[in-house]
Amino acid sequence: MRVGVGSGNPVKRRAVEQVLESSRGADLVDELGGDPTAVAVESVPVPSGVGEQPTGHAETIAGAENRAAAVFDAEPGAYDLGVGIEGGVARFDGGDGLFLVMWAAVSDGSETGRGAGPSLELPTDIAARIASGEELGPVMDDVLDTSGVARRGGAAGALTNGRVDRADALATAVAGALGPFVSDLY
Repeated sequence: MRVGVGSGNPVKRRAVEQVLESSRGADLVDELGGDPTAVAVESVPVPSGVGEQPTGHAETIAGAENRAAAVFDAEPGAYDLGVGIEGGVARFDGGDGLFLVMWAAVSDGSETGRGAGPSLELPTDIAARIASGEELGPVMDDVLDTSGVARRGGAAGALTNGRVDRADALATAVAGALGPFVSDLY
């Protein structure tokens, strides 16, 4: 089974590998009709089709869906599943503040499942910079006086002092997006 992850970011690829390589993942691959010992998860750098800093749930979901679909366009017939993962910022009805949100889409080319990862409220100063038009990754790099946060523990890791790893958080979204492929409830 070949799975294309619509991104060149190694953390997003690792999130998909975590889901498919877990003991439940082996069962999942078997349920999808593949050989659990022959799963290839490949990075497929594709555009998200949304802004560099997706704002709102709709735009973040659209980015994930666009990435999943673009995997099939990148190399027609090559992949059994396309996975799109997108991080964004959004507000929630009834709540104050701006939140880091994570969405995933999984597609087999005809059906698409969607799932969300955890949401973390952004500190006021970081939220203000995002609201003024900056992108979260570079803001976090600046605040932490480093570079490449998005390719490592991510904002989620920094905001929780390592208690929520970005790959783990994204894996939750991917596992949720696989629901329609592994549950009879859909």
